[in-house]
Amino acid sequence: MKYLSFFLFIIVTVVSCKNETKVSDEISKIDMPVHIERFDKEFAAATPEDLVGLKANYPFMFSKSYPDAFWMDKIQDTIQQDLSAAVLKTFPKTTDIEKDITSLFQHLKFYYPEFKMPRVIGTTSYVDYRNKVIVTDSIDIIALDTYLGPDHEFYLGVQEYIRAGFTKNQIVVDLADAYANSYIFPTKNKTLLDEMISAGKRLYFKDLMIPFKTDAEKIQYSNAQLQWAETNETYIWQYFVERELLFSTDSKLPSRFINPAPFSKFYLAEIDNESPGRIGEYIGWQIVRAYMENNKKISFKDMFNMSAEDIFNQSKFKPKK
Repeated sequence: MKYLSFFLFIIVTVVSCKNETKVSDEISKIDMPVHIERFDKEFAAATPEDLVGLKANYPFMFSKSYPDAFWMDKIQDTIQQDLSAAVLKTFPKTTDIEKDITSLFQHLKFYYPEFKMPRVIGTTSYVDYRNKVIVTDSIDIIALDTYLGPDHEFYLGVQEYIRAGFTKNQIVVDLADAYANSYIFPTKNKTLLDEMISAGKRLYFKDLMIPFKTDAEKIQYSNAQLQWAETNETYIWQYFVERELLFSTDSKLPSRFINPAPFSKFYLAEIDNESPGRIGEYIGWQIVRAYMENNKKISFKDMFNMSAEDIFNQSKFKPKK
């Protein structure tokens, strides 16, 4: 009986690998070539005579409330010029980023056939890091000045845990996250479990749409932070369960375990400073993964519409030991 079970396991594994390879091949054949339109370059080099053409090609970048003189003043503004120069230095070309976004769009098209490739625009934003990417049905805008590297002088006043995501490798991850918010129906989160599963759904969306990125990149952890989360998964889970936090509606819990922060707040001195922030997102991700692994007949789209409690109850989640 033991040998039969092992034999069946091998068969299932082989079939699964073949199916994954077939899907990967189908996705790679989808025609979705991405070209980032460098509005930042064109705007930086514009003369008064160029504005008419720029406004015609990029009408969404120009508010009609301002005259041409306003835009020329902005081009000549020293801060704007410094931003444009820094972006050009970091992004003389965008070939690698376009390759990543092409793969993201191919996966979106495969899983969501109604997806239509948008225009992708590179711009500057006076380092508006709360809006690093903007995704619409027809246009994706990337604020390239928010991806110059975490140690860039422009970011000196920004907290380190936020700056950690200011790298060019994070662009496609941020786009995938924005698309997750578009494709996953928002829920009214009342409990910590609701918040955890909601975040877990978005991260599972990234598993599907950007499988070429590492888990650390998807959740925006360093490798050391991800290793800490994996190593301490059992302890974290015990902490949540023993203190009955999963179904708690305490409004302070999201700021402790879900929202961006330098570390998670267990209120234990020996742990807090070592832990990465948003540890509740990580655990929610593992619960969603466990659910999909143990309910293979359920599509991920159906899972996205399920309640947190149902996903949790049917996940058979067990933390790593």
